[in-house]
Amino acid sequence: MKVEEAIRSRKSVRAFTDQTVPQETIERILKLSQQAPSGTNTQPWHTYVCTGAVKDAIADDVCDLFDQGKAEKYEDYDYYPANWKDIHRDRRRGVGWSLYGLLGIQKGDRERTMIQAKRNYKFFDAPVGIFFTADAYLAKGSWADVGLYMQTVMLAARGEGLHTCPQAAWISFQEPIFRHLNIPEDQVLISGMALGYEDTEAIENTLISDREDVANVVQYIGFD
Repeated sequence: MKVEEAIRSRKSVRAFTDQTVPQETIERILKLSQQAPSGTNTQPWHTYVCTGAVKDAIADDVCDLFDQGKAEKYEDYDYYPANWKDIHRDRRRGVGWSLYGLLGIQKGDRERTMIQAKRNYKFFDAPVGIFFTADAYLAKGSWADVGLYMQTVMLAARGEGLHTCPQAAWISFQEPIFRHLNIPEDQVLISGMALGYEDTEAIENTLISDREDVANVVQYIGFD
């Protein structure tokens, strides 16, 4: 697959088939992704790949916490701000309501909203879950490096005919993840990710989120 095709076809898939992804395929993806750039070649990422009973145990424990309303706040981890500027808030709401619109979830339907939100913690039925961490002492630059690595993983997955969904939602329920995957306490969770084959019959997978016009985000300085 050409790079442009991989970039244009990558999207956040929120419904997967149960088709198994061979370990050899995942290994190829991660070996290729190790070529991702990082500041001064620090390569600060740690990657935990789970499937089967371990993945199900994480999902079950996190879903129990979700049902009990025991979510931790993103701002407690300095992950997202408590208050968003209008431009970012509107983009967040826009993609959320576009998804809910496809699923027929009306504004104010808290029950169906919660059911859909809970699907995050089942990896949207993907057969493979991935978690990305970094050493806790590292700062913003290293988090950016892990983001570069994650993007490389997502594009490499497209080269294998697979799809992904990066999931910050796991930030709110970290204890079962660290416990089941034996993640050391001196690491911090940066994101989860679902990986598998797209369910092409699922209406939610027709969602293509809007992108800002490039003229509104890019400035050219010093060109003739």
